[in-house]
Amino acid sequence: MAPQPLTVGTAGHIDHGKTTLVRALTGRDTDRLAEEQRRGISIELGFASLDLGQRRLSLVDVPGHERFVRTMIAGASGIDMFLLVVAADDGPMPQTVEHLAVLRALGIEHGVVALTKVDLVDEETRLLATAAATELAPQAPLVEVSAETGAGIEELRAALAQVAAEVEPREATGDEPVLHVDRAFTVAGHGTVVTGTLWAGWLQRGQQVKILPSGREARVRSIEVHDRALEAADAHQRVALNLGGVERDEVARGDVVATEGAGINVTYRLDVDLLSGAEAILAEPRVQVHLGTRDGAARVVDLGEGGAQLRLERPLLARPGDRVVIRRIAPPDTLGGGLVRDPEPPRHGPGWEPPTPEEDQTPAPPPPPAESGPWTRKVLAELEKDGPRPRGAAQLAEDMGADRRKVEKAFGELATTGAAVRAKADVVYVTSAYEKLASLVVALAERDGATTIAAVRDALGLSRKYAQALLEQLDAEKRLRRDGDRHLPRAKTSG
Repeated sequence: MAPQPLTVGTAGHIDHGKTTLVRALTGRDTDRLAEEQRRGISIELGFASLDLGQRRLSLVDVPGHERFVRTMIAGASGIDMFLLVVAADDGPMPQTVEHLAVLRALGIEHGVVALTKVDLVDEETRLLATAAATELAPQAPLVEVSAETGAGIEELRAALAQVAAEVEPREATGDEPVLHVDRAFTVAGHGTVVTGTLWAGWLQRGQQVKILPSGREARVRSIEVHDRALEAADAHQRVALNLGGVERDEVARGDVVATEGAGINVTYRLDVDLLSGAEAILAEPRVQVHLGTRDGAARVVDLGEGGAQLRLERPLLARPGDRVVIRRIAPPDTLGGGLVRDPEPPRHGPGWEPPTPEEDQTPAPPPPPAESGPWTRKVLAELEKDGPRPRGAAQLAEDMGADRRKVEKAFGELATTGAAVRAKADVVYVTSAYEKLASLVVALAERDGATTIAAVRDALGLSRKYAQALLEQLDAEKRLRRDGDRHLPRAKTSG
């Protein structure tokens, strides 16, 4: 049986030799950008396959400069173990400490410390650096290396292999794929490619997926794992996906590639259990929240007993149990982290208890009645596929090879029975999709005091047509109130 796929991520201060060490370990230069090579520093994430003999790991090389901590967190969010790099001539430095704080917030406990540049220092300096690095990460084995002379490289491989054998991979719940995108680019002749660590489930060639938060549908044309074409990829592997049906400008770092059944919530609020840095986090009225490869500012509400509600200024993509890293906005610093308790909570303060299933009186969206017949059900199934961008009657009729009037009749019947919401004459949502979008729009209006067509369009990644239809429907339902170009929560007044 093949060993479980694992991903190891570098960490450490700028100019401590992370990329040089990765090249010595893998034979690959992960600084691929011309600016990186010119300046001699890593700016973007780099990736390589780490061959340890009987085992092959994926390796993510992160930048060490303090200005690129966001990029570091994006790369570290999917790793299983770390390779902390400390230069013998400097010892631990500020980004060494902050990168370790990020790893702790993400729950990454296992790794190896590499003391680099040992060929450049005297014995006393080396011993002082060793003692300081050991104090920072006392549970991790420390290996002294020189990427220039090759000293200690084989010992480092052995230490990494030993730790990898002891690591329990992060739990990858379910078979549905979840991939947080850390790079998106175009390959000539192939189209859009995204990369990321597959957090959960498995992906196969030809599979239909969605790009979140936009809801754009795509097809997996091909899969590569470290330049090897595969028919399928498993959780914890570094994956490159060639996606059909999506343009380069329709996907970016911070998006998620998943299926409907993966249960990803596009949310403006998170209830979290604070696992580290609670006191510092709760002292800040506004923080930066990182989840996966995406981040956004948030207001902090103390829920008591180590919990907090994070009221976000841009949507994050979350499931229960996901890890968040929380940073101070100014001066920037990593404060701690937590675990998502509820990815779609209502606004509330301490002492609130969610309703039990018996207490929750919100009725489920009714299905079309049996007497509707197979045609109406078929139209409903097509609308369910469309999600946040439902096709109009003309397009749907053409795609289904039917008369437009027949589709419009089905639209009317679905709206009458409550299985769908007709936001405009030619914008018909299945009720579940509409309610999810409606809650996001209302939350956006509550957060900012008002919202607009442009704000909804940008926040949800929709076209103007859909943003306008959603706002007009919410105005009609009296969940929002229009005031000129603005749409206000009903509790708000103009002025």
